[in-house]
Amino acid sequence: MEHKKTYYNKEWETKKGTLIIEGPVPSETLSKYHFHEGLVAFRPANEQKKALVSIAALPEGRIIIARDGDTVIGYATFLYPDPLERWSEEKMDNLLELGAIEVAAPYRGMAVGKQLLIVAMMDDSMEDYIIITTEYYWHWDLKGTGLNVWEYRKIMEKMMNAGGLVWFATDDPEICSHPANCLMVRIGKRVDQASIEKFDRLRFRNRFMY
Repeated sequence: MEHKKTYYNKEWETKKGTLIIEGPVPSETLSKYHFHEGLVAFRPANEQKKALVSIAALPEGRIIIARDGDTVIGYATFLYPDPLERWSEEKMDNLLELGAIEVAAPYRGMAVGKQLLIVAMMDDSMEDYIIITTEYYWHWDLKGTGLNVWEYRKIMEKMMNAGGLVWFATDDPEICSHPANCLMVRIGKRVDQASIEKFDRLRFRNRFMY
């Protein structure tokens, strides 16, 4: 399928001033921005920048950012699921994974994550995709936030809801390994029934749980 990307942006007023939420951002533009040193959830900030620039260059890749001036302080990534994960087994060209969403610590608590997802879904092309995210409690910043798994899960779920993602059942062993883990999904309005059925086969390997 052709991956159409329409750029959107909005201003978001916070106690730290006006942030720009924008995307999908092309790799050339992304490479010119500075990355906040607090963006270290997955790898050091300079390494994270390289990873996001490479994702933005992929045909299906989408990077939505929040920036304070020329400094990226938050981002969300959309791309095809990892080839080693079950979600790629049907080789669906209309299934994207919200792979990562991160906001630098000084900018948390200002609904930046919600705004990243709202801007991501402004593009009408997202109605052609099934968007998934797999949430595992061991990826959450429980130490930094002081929240327990259930408090964090509640905040995370509300954030995902802002982008239209809702809880879906699955028998995936990693997700089922802890009750706080979950699969969240947004099925676009133009996704055909055959794709939904393929996705259901990915969600459930054990037919009796269907």
